[in-house]
Amino acid sequence: MKNYGADRWWPFAEGGGSTILVVSAVCTAVYLLYQRYPSPLTRGLHWLVTGLWLLILYFFRDPNRHFSGDPALFLSPGDGEIVDIVYEREERYLQSDAVRISIFLSIFDVHVQRVPIAGRVTAVDQRPGQFLQAFKPEASEVNEFIAMLMETDYGPVMIKQIAGILARRCVNYLRPGQQVARGQRLGLIKFSSRVDIFLPPSAELLITVGDKVHGGLTPIARLK
Repeated sequence: MKNYGADRWWPFAEGGGSTILVVSAVCTAVYLLYQRYPSPLTRGLHWLVTGLWLLILYFFRDPNRHFSGDPALFLSPGDGEIVDIVYEREERYLQSDAVRISIFLSIFDVHVQRVPIAGRVTAVDQRPGQFLQAFKPEASEVNEFIAMLMETDYGPVMIKQIAGILARRCVNYLRPGQQVARGQRLGLIKFSSRVDIFLPPSAELLITVGDKVHGGLTPIARLK
C-alpha cells in the first residue's frame, strides 16, 4: 500500500499524471510545429497551448503539509470556501443526526483532499449521478460522489467528494479497513467541485460560512 501521507518529491497529485503527460505531449508537438513552420498562427497556437500546460501543472499541484496539535481537532479535508453549515439527518450512511459542512473548491484551489482526523476507514462508496453546479445545496445528494466513512475515537464521521459541472471525476486512494493518519492524502477531485463533511452534532465548530480553509492545515471543528 502506498504511503500517501509521506512527503513527496513529485509536486503533482497522484492521479493527475496521465492528464499532465497528454497535455505535455501536445505542447511539445505544437512547439515542434512552430519551429518547423514559423508563422503568426503557429506562434499564437504555441503560446495558447503553453498557457494551458502551465494551468494544468498549477491545477494538479500537491504541496507537502504538516500539522501538529490536539488530536480531537478535525482539520479541513480540502482547500476552498465554507459555503454551507447545516444540521440535518443523514439517512443514507450514518442513519443519525449530523452537522454537514460544505466546502466549495474553485478551479484555483489545491484539489488534493487529506484525511481530517486519525481513524479507520469503514467504507468507500462511489455513486453515479448528475453534474449540477457544486455550490447548489442539492448537489450533495444528486451529483456523482464518493462517500468515505471513518470510525474515530470520537465517533463515526463521513467525507464526501462531490463532482460538479466541471469536475467529472473524483478519485479516492483509500480502502475499507485501512488505518489512516491525520493529514494523509485521501483523494483528488479533478477540477473545481465540492467536499462535504458530516460530523456528530456535538462537534464544536471553529469556522463560519465564508471562511477560507486549507486541507490538512485549518481546524474546522473540535470533536467531543
